Amino acid sequence: MKNKIINTVEALLLGAGRPMKLSEIRSILEASGILVELSDIKRAINDLEVRHSGSSMEVVEVSSGYRLKVKDDFSESLSHLWSEKNARLSKALLEIISIIAYKQPVTRGDIEEIRGVHVSTNSIRSLLEREWIQVSGFRDTPGRPALYKTTKKFLDDLNLKNISMLPKLPEVIQEKDLYSEVV
Repeated sequence: MKNKIINTVEALLLGAGRPMKLSEIRSILEASGILVELSDIKRAINDLEVRHSGSSMEVVEVSSGYRLKVKDDFSESLSHLWSEKNARLSKALLEIISIIAYKQPVTRGDIEEIRGVHVSTNSIRSLLEREWIQVSGFRDTPGRPALYKTTKKFLDDLNLKNISMLPKLPEVIQEKDLYSEVV
């Protein structure tokens, strides 16, 4: 029975093509006539991690649950399977999503103030379409600007469990510190 649970969980994670929560896995198993506890599913996932430790696959936990994916070491080999090029993110989009991720929730005006340049509507629309950001409310100021924050999809796409897993920002060197080092 243990192997059946492990293999079924593996099939679900592989077949889903998206992260799955433990409770979702349990519901599917129960619908298939397999009654298990969440702890049994977690053990099955741990067994899968061990099973795949020496293979090209790995089980990762992201904000939306668990998923089975190809290890990063093999991504270059896989890239030859698809002839289409993924849309690269522009420097501006990377700056905008970084500001939102580290300072959330922020308004478009906050982003413009930090970047020192205008934020195009297309940039915000692009991040909304990718489902990397969402409107989390509106600031109680004239014009009621939208407040933006990152989504679970953003965390999933970056293989992060939560926003605190983002790398720490480097310390900013003050201008006079820079001058004192030169002199």
